[in-house]
Formats: sequence, structure tokens, C-alpha cells
Amino acid sequence: MRFADNLKKRWHSEGGYHQFLVIAFPLILSTGALSVQHFVDRMFLSWYSPEAIAAAMPAGMLNFCIMSLFIGTAGYVNTFVAQYFGAGRKDRVGPVIWQGIYVSILGGVGIMLLIPFAGPIFRLVDHHATIQQLEVEYFAILCLGAGPMIASTVLAGFFSGRGRTWPVMWVNILATGVNLVLDYVLVFGMWGFPEMGIRGAGIATVLAGIFSLLAYIPLVCRPLHDSKYHTLRGWRFEKALFLRLLRFGFPSGVQFFLDMSGFTVFILLIGHLGTVSLAATNIAFNISTLSFMPMIGSSIAISVLVGQYLGKDQPEMAARSVYSGFHLTFGYMFVIALAYLFIPELFVLPFAAGADPAGFAEIYRLTVLLLRFVAVYSVFDTMNLVFASAIKGAGDTRYVMFAIVTTSALVLVIPTYLGVMVMGWGVMVSWINVSAYVIVLSVIFLLRFLGGKWKTMRVIETYEGAK
Repeated sequence: MRFADNLKKRWHSEGGYHQFLVIAFPLILSTGALSVQHFVDRMFLSWYSPEAIAAAMPAGMLNFCIMSLFIGTAGYVNTFVAQYFGAGRKDRVGPVIWQGIYVSILGGVGIMLLIPFAGPIFRLVDHHATIQQLEVEYFAILCLGAGPMIASTVLAGFFSGRGRTWPVMWVNILATGVNLVLDYVLVFGMWGFPEMGIRGAGIATVLAGIFSLLAYIPLVCRPLHDSKYHTLRGWRFEKALFLRLLRFGFPSGVQFFLDMSGFTVFILLIGHLGTVSLAATNIAFNISTLSFMPMIGSSIAISVLVGQYLGKDQPEMAARSVYSGFHLTFGYMFVIALAYLFIPELFVLPFAAGADPAGFAEIYRLTVLLLRFVAVYSVFDTMNLVFASAIKGAGDTRYVMFAIVTTSALVLVIPTYLGVMVMGWGVMVSWINVSAYVIVLSVIFLLRFLGGKWKTMRVIETYEGAK
């Protein structure tokens, strides 16, 4: 009875489970929809050809890796919005959103300028010639959609930072629907459209990103929002605010970039072990998004709650909300990890359903084995995401950046390079490195959170305009 009473009290109290879920549930569905999008996208490509699925992950990850620098920087407006909102300074919400838009414009233009370099980049990686050509085509197409995707992240922050997460969910679900329909039509050449394979998948992704941006614009620019939050009248470039966003957001972007870089280098190195190892690794990572992406929704909610409570100068309530989010997220992840361990075939079957049985048999066997690794590190990834998001919600972005830099280099990238390129070890040793990377990071961020320094941090300026 005492446990039930404590659970009930935790559910209804401020900073408790109910408050967390009110913000997190739409975000979980939103990021869950994105995981379904990636899952089905890769599933279609595995049906199309082993070369297509082998090429999609390296090219897609490299594109997202570069884009993550700007997504992490511009998307940090979410924390600014949360702290401004918590502090009751609603008129500053619109201006910081606009500063994020300016970052997204710079990012979109910069990434498109990389298109001519796609060929040399993937020649340097030196995958099989057929896969290399597909990687170049897919990467170039995805670069065209970078600007709208980054800008959509900024506009989503207007809603999530205020704890109004249902619009984010609906936009992402609709965009996922657009992507999946276009994927099917353009990859396989249905309904009179030409069969485009991996190029069709890239075009579908770009068009879905444009759809998201067009859906957000009228929602953010409503007259009521402009009146209260200055979402239109706050369009001017504010040098001090822009630099403040860069001061806290850029380390967040670098952290996101380096985290993705580590995994991108890992994928590129795995490509040297052959098509089977690369395809199986791609599928295993793709399956892991079913658990990872909903956790992203939880981590955003935790960051928002921390930001809002710190804006109200209530750090203890911020800590309480973090633990509430951790309890629920860990429970979800534990169940998914058990499924990866005991019924991994269930997750691999959709990829095998439309593929050539003979050509996919070895990929199937290896993917099932790799999901054992995913099961182990996913549990630790809960700590990684929750506690990193908590301290980032306060503004402790430089620490997160340096932790990622050090751990990625020493635990993931260098050991994998030595194992694959120097020692000639197989894919299993490389996956041990991935698991160790996630586990070490989770401990680092937990200890930083327990240290409590984040409780005194703020990203917004004081009323007196202090630095």
C-alpha cells in the first residue's frame, strides 16, 4: 500500500509523472513517428536491393551529421523559450525564434554548398563502386532539404519550449505520412511515377521536410501568438541575442555533431568489412531507432521542464521532474531491451519480407546477433539522454560537448579504427566499442547531474541585462 500511495503522490505532485507525461507524451509520439519513418524508409530500400540499404545509412548519417551542427545550435532556442516562458518574459520568445531561423538559413546554404564535394568525400571512404555511387546520389539530394529541416526544428521549439507539444506531434505525424507515401511511390515507381530507388527515398525525405516547415509557419505566425510572443514583430536581427544563442547553442550543436560524427565514422569503417556487415549494422541501428527516437521525445520534455523551473528559480523542482522522467523512460526502455534480447527476429522480419531470401540470409543472421548489443546499450542510453538533457536544459552545454569529444575519440572512433583497419577484427569487436561508448557516457552525465552545478546556470539574460 505504501508503494501505491507513493506512486499516486508522485503522479499528481508538481514535477511528477503526470506533469512530465503531459509534455512528453506528444513528443514521444512525434519522435516515434520519425522512427517509423526511418524504419519504413530503410525497409523499402532493403526490399529494393542490398546495395541500396548498404548505401543509405552512411550517406544519410553523413548528411545528418553535418546538419546536426546547425540543428543542435538553432534548435537550442527550445531552452531559451523554456526559460523565458518560465520567467514570464513572453515578449522575448519571438525574437529568439527568429535568431534560430537566421542560423537555419546559414546552415541550409552552407550544406548545399557541399553537394559538389559529395563524389570526393565518398571516394575517400572507398566503399564498393556501386555502393559509392548510390551514396553520392543520396547525400546530394538530402543536402537540398537541410534548410527546411533545420528551420522546422526551430519552429517546433516555439511550442515545445512552452510545454505546448501537441502541434509538434501532429506536424511530425503528418510529415511522416507524406514521407512514407512518397517513399513507396518513388522508390518502386508506383502510380505512374518512375522507379527511382534510393534517389526516390532522398526526394521523399526532402519533400517531407518542406511540408513540415510550411505546416509550422501559419501556426507560429497566428495574430494571437504575435501579440503575446512577438513571433512576427520580433523578426529583427539582435546581435546580443544571436551571440547569446551561439554561446550556449553552438556547444550543443558541436556536441550533437561530434556524437553523430562518431557513429558516422563507425558506419564508414564498418563498410570496409563488406556489404553484409554494413547492411546488418545499418538495419540494427535502424531498428534501435524504435527505442531511441521516443526517448528523444522524453529528453526534450526533461530539458523543457528544467528550463521552465530554472526560469522560475526553482532548481529543486527541476531535479524532481528529471527523476520523474527518468523513472518512466527507463521502464519503457527496459521492456524494449527485453524484446531485443528474446524476440529479435520479430524486428528483423519486416526487412526480410520483401528481400531476396538467398541474398538476405546472412544479413538476417548477423542482424539478430547485433540486436543483443542494442539491448544492452539501450538501457544505459536512457541515463545518457535523460541526464545530458537535464544539464543542457540549464545551459551546461560546454561540459556535454567536451564529454562527447573525449569519449567519442577514445572509446568509439580510435578503437574501431584500430580494430577494423589495423588489426582486421570483425564486426563484433566494433559493436563492443559502440556499447562501451554509450555506457561510459551515461556514467559521465549522471555524475555531472548529481554534482548539481547545473542548478545555478541560466541561458537567458537577467532583467538588468547582465551577461
